[in-house]
Amino acid sequence: MTYVLYGRPRWGSAIVEAQLAWYGLPFKLEFVGDLLREPESRAKLEKVNPLAQIPTLVMPDGTVMSESAAITLLLADITGDDSLVPGPKAKERTRFLRWLVFLVANVYPTFTYGDIPGRFVPVEEAQAPFLTAVEAYRAKLWKQVEGDAKGPWFLGERFSAIDIFIAVMTIWQPKRPWFEVETPKLFAISRRCEEQARLRNFWAGQQQ
Repeated sequence: MTYVLYGRPRWGSAIVEAQLAWYGLPFKLEFVGDLLREPESRAKLEKVNPLAQIPTLVMPDGTVMSESAAITLLLADITGDDSLVPGPKAKERTRFLRWLVFLVANVYPTFTYGDIPGRFVPVEEAQAPFLTAVEAYRAKLWKQVEGDAKGPWFLGERFSAIDIFIAVMTIWQPKRPWFEVETPKLFAISRRCEEQARLRNFWAGQQQ
């Protein structure tokens, strides 16, 4: 009854890897090469997920799941554990759902646009200003997230999967030093998340 997670350290799959570790679910990490620069890695993953995106999670029954928000909700349902996803009657449920989708529908796509701008702006001379605009828009989005962070965790007193999303995504551009200055509440959440005992081995693995 083992889950198979296609991914690589510090990429989007880390968000799901952390949750599998948190719940204590048995899983195998199927290492994926650099999908942005290695066509052979994309071709390998396309056999499982035609979009060649990570995270891609193969369930114990062989069902393929993708989309980090969907996987987040599904794992909470499977385990019956509300420690990462507030239950239907929890007062934090509305804010949790709003910001979970905000992160994956608004912030996450800025990396899709920015990682390989040539997919969206084929004229090379236009790619630099396009990337500058994407980075500025991402910064604006992060400051909006910062404005709704309660502390000590994003939802307030309770830890949730939102904190894991934030901790992993702040590793990416513009990286932790920017967050420390521009969004100190998100930076503090990220550092606090790294201190969670149930995630200690997970974070150690991300340093490789």
